[in-house]
Amino acid sequence: MTGRLWAPWRVGYILSTRRASKGCLFCRLKRPGQDRKLHVLSRGKRAFSVLNRFPYNNGHLLVAPFRHVGRLDALEAEEWSELFSLACDAIARMQKALSPHGYNVGINLGRASGAGIPGHLHLHVVPRWMGDTNFMPVLAQTKVVSQSLDEAFRLLKRVKPTKAVAFRHGRKISR
Repeated sequence: MTGRLWAPWRVGYILSTRRASKGCLFCRLKRPGQDRKLHVLSRGKRAFSVLNRFPYNNGHLLVAPFRHVGRLDALEAEEWSELFSLACDAIARMQKALSPHGYNVGINLGRASGAGIPGHLHLHVVPRWMGDTNFMPVLAQTKVVSQSLDEAFRLLKRVKPTKAVAFRHGRKISR
C-alpha cells in the first residue's frame, strides 16, 4: 500500500526549479532592507547568513559571500575568514537557541554535488539532534521539519552575535 503525506509547502521548491531564473538568489539577498522577511540572520562586511527556505532540518542556514563567486580558490582571504566567522556565530546562536546535539557544515561545489545555486558558493550549517532521522526519508522520500522559518529566525535572532565574530570583523555585526 502506498500512503500519502500532504506537504503543500513544498510546492514552492518544486515550482522554483521550473521557473526562469530571476538572477542569483544570493545576489538578491545581499541587498539590505528586508532581512526579517527574507530571514537574513547576520550581515558582515563581505558575507551574510540566511535561513534556508527549503531546510533539511529546522535552523538549517546558509552563509554566502556578497560577491558572486562559485569556486573556493576564487575567494579572497577576507571572504573566507568571514564565511567561517559567520558560520561559527550561527553555531553559537543555534547552540543557545535550539540546543542541537551536533552539526553538519559543508559546501556543495557544482550541480553534480547537489549545489542548487552552483554559481554562488555558499556554506550549509545544519543543526542535528540524536534521533532526528526516521523512516520518512527512506520510505516516503520526505523530510519532516518541525519548526517554521519564522519561529527559527525569531529564536536565533534573540541570541546576540558572538564576541569572537564581532572582534574578528573589527566592527559590530548587524542584528
